[in-house]
Amino acid sequence: MQIYFGHPVNTYGTDDEQRLIGIIHREFLDYDIENPNQQKHQEGYKQFKEEYGNGMEYFYTQILPNMDAGVFLAFDDGMFGAGVYNEAQWIFNNGKQIYEINQNDDISDLLLTESRRLSVEETRSRVYK
Repeated sequence: MQIYFGHPVNTYGTDDEQRLIGIIHREFLDYDIENPNQQKHQEGYKQFKEEYGNGMEYFYTQILPNMDAGVFLAFDDGMFGAGVYNEAQWIFNNGKQIYEINQNDDISDLLLTESRRLSVEETRSRVYK
């Protein structure tokens, strides 16, 4: 089984990312973690952006359909970036369980509410400060 780890791009390659992956491994022993922070995913995103005008379509058509669940990281204030929120919503809308992990290493069921979703512009301003 596979679980998708959706998290803000500014956490890619950080100690926090590695720590959280360890927590996910520990809590979801029967799952392989699909981390979007991989070269193959960066290339897939770029290719889809060039061909279709939207790189996220790569994840919606090539990656997320193969997931059995998802675990998602919000920003420190509890807000989800647009892409992470949309990935969580996609998995949920396709009948799979979604979870939230936070910086305190707690994992809980994720209840999506629009009030926690940032716009693309708001997300970019946080990620690319």
